[in-house]
Amino acid sequence: MSVADAIDSLLAGTDARVIVGITGPPGAGKTTLARSLVEGFSTRLADAGVGYVPMDGFHLSNAILERLGRRHRKGAPDTFDAAGFVAVLRRVADADHDVYAPDFDHTAGEPIAGSLLVPASARLVVVEGNYLGLDAPHWREVRPLLDLLVHVDADTAIRGERLLRRHVAAGKTGAQARAWIESVDEPNAALVAQTRVRAEVVVDNS
Repeated sequence: MSVADAIDSLLAGTDARVIVGITGPPGAGKTTLARSLVEGFSTRLADAGVGYVPMDGFHLSNAILERLGRRHRKGAPDTFDAAGFVAVLRRVADADHDVYAPDFDHTAGEPIAGSLLVPASARLVVVEGNYLGLDAPHWREVRPLLDLLVHVDADTAIRGERLLRRHVAAGKTGAQARAWIESVDEPNAALVAQTRVRAEVVVDNS
């Protein structure tokens, strides 16, 4: 069953809002899938029928990460406002009012407050991020709020190539990008791999 078919089945079985999580390791393609689902279902349910909440919007700012001494591993679980993420998801689950959520500016490398709207009319909300299935303080409160969790994976070498291109495009040198992948991205990927068993659907995006 495809991800779209699984979502269709959920929507057909209830009049309530459906919240779908897209997770996976860095470079697997989860953002691409999540945005594709938002676009596809927006044509069927109308723009006001679909919401999107990316976990990346809950990155701590670079200034805060510097103060905490964590900027050198930005992207690890403790470099996000996990409690804030959970609080917004709980508001989204209420489904009776508009909810504003932050997005992330990949060019500036900073979150942008209140830039995404989940309308009260949304039948489907797509949530995307690395740690949706993580069993850790605050993060473990995410999974019960999701009606479906999809784990997107890809071959390690392919993910590495994608991450290298992403980091270089963001301003790192090739050497800096490879060092970041080894010291930050891959340890995070190992954490995410442990959460695969909590997903109902697994997608190979190699």
